[in-house]
Amino acid sequence: MDRFSRIVLGYHGCDPNFADGLISGEIPIENWLPSRNAYDWLGHGIYFWEHGLRRAIAWSRRLANPGVIGAVIQLGKCLDLTDTQFTNLLGMQYNQLSREYQAGGKSLPRNLKGNQALDCLVINELVSTVEKTGTAFQTVRCPFLEGEPAFPSSGIRKESHMQLAVIDKSCILGVFRPNLTF
Repeated sequence: MDRFSRIVLGYHGCDPNFADGLISGEIPIENWLPSRNAYDWLGHGIYFWEHGLRRAIAWSRRLANPGVIGAVIQLGKCLDLTDTQFTNLLGMQYNQLSREYQAGGKSLPRNLKGNQALDCLVINELVSTVEKTGTAFQTVRCPFLEGEPAFPSSGIRKESHMQLAVIDKSCILGVFRPNLTF
């Protein structure tokens, strides 16, 4: 098994009817629409909290009808932003985009709280650039430090989590109903 064959559990906040449809097979995983917002942190994909059931539950409470679905995900060829090999690629992609935008007299988008437009653009461009070489990233994975410090002067944040965006739906090996309480 190579280093790209890691399997993780992911949790996705969604309408329970959608979750039921996926679990029953009435809605094929292939029909699961990725998020394509310009502000998505990890570019376009289907978003999961890696091993983060409670985070998915908390996020889903924003929905009129909250629900969560679990998924078994094989990371495949992962743009894993815990690996400096890939964060270095992001820096190079940013520099290239910066030159292109400057030459075109345009400004790059900016990251604002809750709107990671620049991150989204850089990651989407990196994924596209790599795909042109004949290799395709199937997932994007990144830790996010969020929330207040766990205790005074701590670098650990209370709401930190590992986020995962699935680009290639074949990496979703299966779905399940988590054992949860809202």
